[in-house]
This record gives sequence, C-alpha cells and structure tokens, in this order.
Amino acid sequence: MEPVAVGLVGAGPWARMAHGPMLAKGPHTRLAGVWARRPESAAELGAPVFTRIEELFDHCEAVAFCVPPAVQAEYAALAARAGKALLLEKPLADSLDNARRLADVIAETGVPSQMVLTLRYAAQTRDFLARCAEIEPFGGHAVNISGVLLGDHPFATPWRLERGALLDVGPHVIDVLDAALGRVTGVRAHGRSLGWTGLLLEHEGGAVSEVSLCMATAGQAPPQTIAVYGRTGSAVLPHFDDDPLETIAEEFARTVRQGGHPLDAAHGLRIQRIIAEAEAQLTP
Repeated sequence: MEPVAVGLVGAGPWARMAHGPMLAKGPHTRLAGVWARRPESAAELGAPVFTRIEELFDHCEAVAFCVPPAVQAEYAALAARAGKALLLEKPLADSLDNARRLADVIAETGVPSQMVLTLRYAAQTRDFLARCAEIEPFGGHAVNISGVLLGDHPFATPWRLERGALLDVGPHVIDVLDAALGRVTGVRAHGRSLGWTGLLLEHEGGAVSEVSLCMATAGQAPPQTIAVYGRTGSAVLPHFDDDPLETIAEEFARTVRQGGHPLDAAHGLRIQRIIAEAEAQLTP
C-alpha cells in the first residue's frame, strides 16, 4: 500500500516527541508537511513548513492534529470540509458543543476519522480487554496520578492548567473502562478539576467502576493502573512504557484507505459527553 501523505497541524512538545516521528517513520505514512502557529517550531520536524493551513491541505490526503482541544475543534472542521481524513487527539474538543459541531461536520462530509486514544492501541491493553471479556466483569477501578501540572513539566500547557486531569487523562481511562465493562451510561463526580477528581461510572449491564485522577501531586506518584473484576476472575492493566505509535500509524493508513475505525470522531464525542457530565459536577 502506498504510504499515506499526512499533514501535521501543531509543533509543540507532543508533536515533536510523537506525531512527527510517527508519521515520518513509515512505512504506512509519510509526513507531507507541517503547519503551526510558530513556524520555527514546525521547522524542527524536518518536513516542509507551510505558512497557510490551506497550503498544507493541498499537499496531503490526511491531516493529523497535535494542538489544544479548542484549536483542534476549529481546524479539524476546516480539514474535513477540504475532504481530508483526520487523525484526532483526545479530547475531541474543548467543550461538548464544539465536539458536537466537529462530529457533525465529519459526519456530513463523510471523511474517515480516528482518535489517538493511545492506550487502546497497545498490545497490553488489547490482551487486557480480551481477558475482561472472559471473566463476566461486574466492576473495576482505575488510578492515574502525576505531577504534570507542577513546575516546568513540558505538558503543563495552558489548557491543562485550566481544565486539569479530567479533560487530559480522563478520556484514556474512561475509554478503557467503557470497553472493558460496557458502555458508560451514567457518571457521578466529586472533587476539584485542578486537584483530586473522583468518578463513579455506571455501565450497561449493571457494572460499576471507580476512577481517581490527579495531575497535581508532588513527589513520587504511583504507576497508572486499571483493574477489572468479574464472576470468574480478574484482569489488571498495569503501567507500561511500550510505544504503540507504530500501530496508530498503521491503523490510520488503513482508515484513510478503507474507513470504519471503531475509535472514530463519533466515539470521541461519546467520551466527551461523559467528561462534560462529570466536569459539571466538579469544583474548579
């Protein structure tokens, strides 16, 4: 299969660490060019730099986004209207209204889309979910604790400092529990968006799960853990450092050519609805 020519929107730390190298590495994709608000950062990615985003669209068949959620909501709609397949970061947008508008544009234009819910592409997660399907699961819990919002961490970016863990790491955890225990049908939340956030999720079929999120703790944080318990056993997804980016690129190339990825914009919108419901119950 001919490598998919992918343009990249954004040139921040995650674009330089992940998206840029992932798309440039091949063999399933090639980095066709970069557009960013800071051209000097875009130049560091070693691909053609475009001064207008429309010029980037002219040189690619798909567009990957590595920008703040509000920026993604705006520019991904432009890319969809230009007929480009979309590789979208989580969360889909900065608000439920903007996520809905973007999902509507994607549905209207019919362009393929795929969300970078990174955990779901890892072999460890797929093994974990296969195990969950075998144990008649009825409950679970997840913990994601870090100090990302403290000090000079490269990911202490304005939107994370404003919105906290729920909008940032929340989509990953909710998505995995949703896949493991059944679709989330209800959420209760307590705590602070910039401090400790606790969630109680209700799932189709009667399962429940509990989530603890925090990105503002000092000192050594515990590793991320997701565990599910069932009538015939249990399954644990411990923290791992393996990089699933090659799998993301391979599956995105297939999505561009064939469409139909399960982690599409509609799925991202459903996760955003859960987050919005929880966020409304939290203290800022």
